[in-house]
Amino acid sequence: MPGLIVVGAGPLIGTSTARRFAADGLPVALVARSRPTVDAAVRATGPAAAHGFVGDVTDEASIRAALDAAVDAIGVPEVVLYNAAQIRYDAPGELTSEQLLATLAVNVVGGVTVAAHLAPAMAAAGGGSLLFTGGMPQAKAAATSLSLGKAGLRSVADLFRDQYGPQGLHVATVTVCDAVVPGTAYDPDLIAEEFAALHREPRDAWRHEVVFQR
Repeated sequence: MPGLIVVGAGPLIGTSTARRFAADGLPVALVARSRPTVDAAVRATGPAAAHGFVGDVTDEASIRAALDAAVDAIGVPEVVLYNAAQIRYDAPGELTSEQLLATLAVNVVGGVTVAAHLAPAMAAAGGGSLLFTGGMPQAKAAATSLSLGKAGLRSVADLFRDQYGPQGLHVATVTVCDAVVPGTAYDPDLIAEEFAALHREPRDAWRHEVVFQR
């Protein structure tokens, strides 16, 4: 059965989404930039359902190799979640150009690389869901790099929807409007349910964005 690839398989949204789809019987491939993070996500998801791979979205060769290994393990995915992010709080002009570019490499460019690597094969296989963890519905000066990054990622989703939506690929974001904390209204398990709901939508009812606000 085609499965799920999570890029940015951290302990919150990434792992919760992996568990949610694994509960539906889908095999899961988890990608993160460090082995300890990957191993923790595999344990939390369930080793019987999950495969772990190390890949850094800021290193094109690294992330492409990890995605290829994931496809070898579970096949062309039915669902992809791009959840990698560099979350920091900084004011306009506070970061050097090099520092700002480093945040955009994770928050935007990595999303392009992952989507471009997987979307053609997904479309050729009949479609599926290409999902992104969004945020910052309004730009905030106190979170300049994150505001720029999430606005850019929203455009990434729009571009890939324009290119691959007609070929049956459901491209959508869940825009999370506050900090993700277990046991609160922004519990990662609740956000995972939104991703699962997006994937289940029939084509004539596809939504492009869910704004998760409580």
